[in-house]
Amino acid sequence: MPTLLDFRRRIRSVKNTQQITRAMKFVAAARLRRAQEAALAARPYAMELARVLRSTMARIESPEHPLLAKRPEERILVIVLAGERGLAGAFNSNILKKAYEFIRSKPGKKIVTVPLGKKGRDSLRKAGFEFAAEYVNVLARVDYATAREVSKLVTELYAKEAIDAVYIVFSEFKTVMTSNLTVEKLLPVEKIEGGEEKLASTESDGKSAETASKVGGEIDYIYEQPETQILGRLLPRYVETQILRAMLESSAAEHGARMTAMEAATRNAGEVIEALTLHMNKVRQAAITKEIIEIVSGASYTA
Repeated sequence: MPTLLDFRRRIRSVKNTQQITRAMKFVAAARLRRAQEAALAARPYAMELARVLRSTMARIESPEHPLLAKRPEERILVIVLAGERGLAGAFNSNILKKAYEFIRSKPGKKIVTVPLGKKGRDSLRKAGFEFAAEYVNVLARVDYATAREVSKLVTELYAKEAIDAVYIVFSEFKTVMTSNLTVEKLLPVEKIEGGEEKLASTESDGKSAETASKVGGEIDYIYEQPETQILGRLLPRYVETQILRAMLESSAAEHGARMTAMEAATRNAGEVIEALTLHMNKVRQAAITKEIIEIVSGASYTA
């Protein structure tokens, strides 16, 4: 049976763990605020770029570009955005589960992956997938240069016809408690319909549904350069923007999941401390009662 000293050691250990989880919760909350602001700020730019691209493609009767070429999907590249570290609840496992489900839905296809994040890299490497590239320590502080590098890699592979399609798997930030597991097709760039309305509806800045629907309206732009020339510049920028937005969304979702997990761990540690303290008090009370009975019994025997 555990002694009082064992209970005190156990309670001290749980209190130390609780201090760590509480500190990690505050750190995640501070990082979440910055990541959330960055993710929300990236949505209007992505929305406007998609609108301009849609308008440009609508002006060209038969747009032609290497990134628009459609081929049978025999060689597929999958970009997986998982977390850099653990202690984020089911965040990493949900992302990887979604990625594996998508890969299993493409039987007989050659799958090449590009993991972003240590957890995704380790899991995909253990599963034996082929890597076109790998990026770690890029989601803790999202950089545009990384998104541009990934975009350049996938667009070059697609233009050389080394791959036939590019998909990205990430967690889209909704609230601190919830996020949407998303699989989006990056290449080939297909006709954009409703993408900007979706971005407008996901913004948490108090806009009504009516306002969000107006944001996605068609605008007749005046172009100085030929439409084909503008299209050639917009398509690579569109892919860069989509990758950057996915990285920002995934980073915010990871920090939100970690803050929620650490808050739950801190609360559970408090419950464990209360239960151990109650049990320790019962054991101490039983020991005191036993000592009193022994003293009374000894006094009665000597009398």
